[in-house]
Amino acid sequence: MSTAASTDVVQRALALGTSTLYEASGLPCAVDPAIRAAWPRAAIAAPAYPLQCSPGDNLAIHLAVERAPRGSVLVVGTSDFIAGYWGEVLTVAAEAAGIVGLVIDGGVRDVAALARRRFPVFSRGVSVRGTVKASVASVGKSFLFAGAPISAGDFVVADDDGVIMLPAAELSRVLAAGEARAAKEADFMKRLADGATTVDLLGLSAWRDRV
Repeated sequence: MSTAASTDVVQRALALGTSTLYEASGLPCAVDPAIRAAWPRAAIAAPAYPLQCSPGDNLAIHLAVERAPRGSVLVVGTSDFIAGYWGEVLTVAAEAAGIVGLVIDGGVRDVAALARRRFPVFSRGVSVRGTVKASVASVGKSFLFAGAPISAGDFVVADDDGVIMLPAAELSRVLAAGEARAAKEADFMKRLADGATTVDLLGLSAWRDRV
């Protein structure tokens, strides 16, 4: 089974980036900014497969790697518990299963190996501390991830600026709005390069005499 997004959708999302897409969306789709790329320039644009781990327990991840449709990014809730839920072994297993990335509100380890393999990972932290495999909170079910709702098939975009979760039903609209915003910003920057000021272009000139 595959849930992979089209190459066109992935390329459009990555080209626009999280900041533009977030502003264009008008949605509460940004996650906690403490969740950052595990290695420089990592980026993801793919449908989500959500799951929740019990704190310090990564059994749900192993089940998700087995069950997630090819082309998915795993979105893992851990109740913000920092431990090494994910490392090189799970990365190799994920790659073989067709999983294209990981977003987790807990920790990961083997960061050098993740970077070497170019497997995109976004986490709250890095920890050598291991995990047990004794319980499962949920696999494949919707939940609130680090401030943003996420369901299977929703679209995750993550890059240097952060991570956003776009509802599947809103994806086409947000991409179109993002491209319109990007075109407007390109014109804005051209006018700046030609000598205009941000005060003028943003309609802030009335403030000149107030301060």
